[in-house]
Amino acid sequence: MSEYIELRQQISGCTLCDLSNGRTNTVPGEGAVDADIMFIGEAPGSNEDRDGRPFIGQAGKLLDEMLGKIGLDRKDVYVTNMVKCRPPSNRDPALTELSACAPYLDKQIELISPRVIVCLGRFSFSKFFPGEAISKARGTPRDWKNIKIYPMYHPAAALHNPRLKPAIEKDFRNLPALIEQVNQAFQNQPEPEQPQSRQLSMFE
Repeated sequence: MSEYIELRQQISGCTLCDLSNGRTNTVPGEGAVDADIMFIGEAPGSNEDRDGRPFIGQAGKLLDEMLGKIGLDRKDVYVTNMVKCRPPSNRDPALTELSACAPYLDKQIELISPRVIVCLGRFSFSKFFPGEAISKARGTPRDWKNIKIYPMYHPAAALHNPRLKPAIEKDFRNLPALIEQVNQAFQNQPEPEQPQSRQLSMFE
């Protein structure tokens, strides 16, 4: 927990890229620090910049709605973004900004150690599988360093294009089965062998 608090403090004081010049607040992320599921979006918007919390605008409401439909709450998962400060006018984050924030996200993944990472949108998915189209990859789990990567459309995409909402709903409906599958696999992993102890004789 102390490492997590220290990481949040590092993010709050970060000046590694120009996004720090125009922010109101950094938006590190929030949720259960021992969550099995981590959601990674793209970047904070105006509401998030104002309050320092991720996914609290219209896209966040849709995310909450989808979580509720599968029996999950925000407190059960961890939610963050690729970049921790709002890009001006909600533009796409630049490569330099993504690069500057990458160590923070890497550390979050290390500390929280999720079993499933849900990539919300192409920027998040590209971190793990660069060059692949989210439209073709969505809904299909992938393995990455003993973590299941589950790509889906960003909730904001459904706000701009309502025809994408059924696809997002479908991918969310499949999420509980994926989580159950991953948890079962984790529980069935063999225990690491412990070195056998032996009693030393007085001559050894």
